[in-house]
Amino acid sequence: MKIAIGLGENKNVLEAVKQFPYDIKIARTNEELLNYLNNPEIDGVIRGSLESNIIMDLKKKYPHIFRASILEKDGYKFMLTPVGIDECDTIKAKKTIIRECSRIIKQTGHTPKIALISGGRKQDKGRSPKIDHSIDECEQIVQDLKDECNIKHYYILIEEAIKDHANVIIAPDGISGNIIFRSLVLVAGIKSYGALTLKQEKLFIDTSRSQTTEGYVNAITLLTNIIKTKNK
Repeated sequence: MKIAIGLGENKNVLEAVKQFPYDIKIARTNEELLNYLNNPEIDGVIRGSLESNIIMDLKKKYPHIFRASILEKDGYKFMLTPVGIDECDTIKAKKTIIRECSRIIKQTGHTPKIALISGGRKQDKGRSPKIDHSIDECEQIVQDLKDECNIKHYYILIEEAIKDHANVIIAPDGISGNIIFRSLVLVAGIKSYGALTLKQEKLFIDTSRSQTTEGYVNAITLLTNIIKTKNK
């Protein structure tokens, strides 16, 4: 198994790498990490603490990719998506995200339980066009996919989705998802395994450049476990 990780200003990456008994390649620039991503001998790549514009470079080749963060609270793991600020702008994109996340959940031997989050409670319709659009969009998605998967619209009540142990939580949009991620992980300290980049060939895990050593260890562990599952 061969993997690579990016090293920017946050040196916690180096501390994380020391905790693994096998060789992990270090990329010090975006170009170097992308070269590892295109190297057939490398099984997977982690952004590490490189600048976020590497995702823009990645999207030039894979314009339809999106990211799903893998989070854990008290032993309960779930995917939070979208977490890229420019991702998931349409109903079609959300349906793709739901199907791709469901595929990953099924690969782990679990049944997908999808939670849609919108911009208000049901009774908040009429307060603003933006809120109405967010709620209407989620209601349409539930109607379209209710026979395909276990899906529920939780409106703005993300805390209820977490209490119900939904294993895929769909944020209203990428900006909201990114803020939710930062609130849960960087403020509240919920365990993060990084964000799995989907809809591309090579395994790539996106991580915050502000992550702790433990966060980078979690991302390396997630990637190695996925590689082992694929190679069985």
